[in-house]
Amino acid sequence: MKYRKVIDAKFINRPNRFIAEVEIPERGREIVHVKNTGRCKELLIPGVDVILEESDNLNRKTKYDLTAVRKEGMGWINIDSQAPNKVVYEWLKKQGYSYIKPEYKYGNSRIDFYMEKENSKYLMEVKGCTLEIDRIGYFPDAPTERGVKHLRELTLATKKGYKCIIAFVIQMEGITEVRPNISTHPEFGIALKEAKDAGVEIWYMPCRVMPDELFIERQLTCR
Repeated sequence: MKYRKVIDAKFINRPNRFIAEVEIPERGREIVHVKNTGRCKELLIPGVDVILEESDNLNRKTKYDLTAVRKEGMGWINIDSQAPNKVVYEWLKKQGYSYIKPEYKYGNSRIDFYMEKENSKYLMEVKGCTLEIDRIGYFPDAPTERGVKHLRELTLATKKGYKCIIAFVIQMEGITEVRPNISTHPEFGIALKEAKDAGVEIWYMPCRVMPDELFIERQLTCR
């Protein structure tokens, strides 16, 4: 996926989870929308370089979206929470599925993707990973009851014959594995293990990250 109009800025602070104050060279300070409601505390540090995308919507309260952060030793990390589903959709369309439906209603949840290939039916839930510790990705960076619910839906779906997948889109380079962040949300770790034991596949999807672009480089399956 490509971002159309991007500019560099410096992060100053984050008054709440929806907005941030940044310094744009030769333009001064600006309040921008943060496209990630997670904590991102290890990324959004005063003075770090960030990337903004300019919006075409003249009626918005904020002119820019904050989409990426530069982390020392890692390079750019995309923190756009809408990006993982977009890049997965682009990737899925090249994988030979005969039918793909985003936002599929299943059970008591809305699963990110339903796919068909030959005689098989697939359900896929997508999670974006932006948290890195010692060259390992971790998810989530904040408690996610929704994430636990989705894992349990996939676990039940495998028993009904669906091929189920939880796909971790790694929104940074140099990381090829994602582990459950049990120190932040132990229940997610339990639900992930139960899902894997039931036959849900766990995919890691490392990405190429640039200021104006994000795409999946490959797909790895957790053994």
